[in-house]
Amino acid sequence: MKTQFKRRVLAALTLAGVCLGAQADVVLKASHQFPGGKGDVRDEMVQMVAREVAAANVGLTIQVYPGASLVKAKEQWKAMLTGQIDMTLYPLDYASGFHPEFGATLMPGLVKNHEHAQRVNASPFMDDIRAIMKKGGVEVLADAWLAGAFGGKDKCIVEPKDADGLKIRSAGATFAEMWRGAGASILSIPSNEVYNALQQGVAQGTDTSSGSFVSFRLYEQLKCLTAPGDQTMWFMYEPMLISAKSLAKLNDAQKKALMAAAKKAEAYFASESKKLDEKLVAAYKKAGVQVVSMTEAQADQWRAVAQRTSYKTFGTKVPGGDALIAKALAVK
Repeated sequence: MKTQFKRRVLAALTLAGVCLGAQADVVLKASHQFPGGKGDVRDEMVQMVAREVAAANVGLTIQVYPGASLVKAKEQWKAMLTGQIDMTLYPLDYASGFHPEFGATLMPGLVKNHEHAQRVNASPFMDDIRAIMKKGGVEVLADAWLAGAFGGKDKCIVEPKDADGLKIRSAGATFAEMWRGAGASILSIPSNEVYNALQQGVAQGTDTSSGSFVSFRLYEQLKCLTAPGDQTMWFMYEPMLISAKSLAKLNDAQKKALMAAAKKAEAYFASESKKLDEKLVAAYKKAGVQVVSMTEAQADQWRAVAQRTSYKTFGTKVPGGDALIAKALAVK
């Protein structure tokens, strides 16, 4: 009887331990708009964090929802604040409606190349951007900068005059200003909707990241690609973010595991970001798309348009906008 009683007590204690363990586990929802399971490095960045955290065995699980399957692309900032999701990998410019200063993280010609992006990342300019995020209730887990390109459905877009009269899908308000300055009309949709817009003739050209040009198979709809290079006009900040409220729910061991995983994912992305440009060019050439690049003179023409449109409007309409642009331009 004593042995049977001991077994019952032991079983009850074990069950209680399991229940307590289950209650202690924290599940975070991570959402993003990019294709899942198809080699997109942004999805892999999030999946890597989920795997590393699981392996740390600290009672923390991250559920990843790619392809805007849980929350629409542009609604993920708000979804973090309302608690619908906990984490996202997100083009920060999409949240410019909440904090207009974020538009500076997708500003034509502000970041010149991948090496320059890393220097910008460590600058007072980005310190200011992160402070605004923190005040808004969101923390940065991992930084990521992507180069981008221009694509034309019927012709190459290398100089401002090439955009005159075209319907262009623009990734954000700052680029939209530049495109308008070159005579284009603007279509504002997220990257996961660009393929259909090109296919249906709603858009005749687009700007987006190197990763999205490939992941969304835009080579099936484009005749010409103006690839990134030494004269890249397009760079976007797409960090991995977490709601401050969600972060506060974690215990010290869970926070430590999450930060370690995010640091590893950030290093992975930094090593892959240049390769994205190479993969972009290779994929488009293989698909028979014409691939061109800008000369310095052509890039200067775009910068001149941007200075009298994007930079000027940002400096006028955004509180402290001029100072933010000046800090970014000060990074050599």
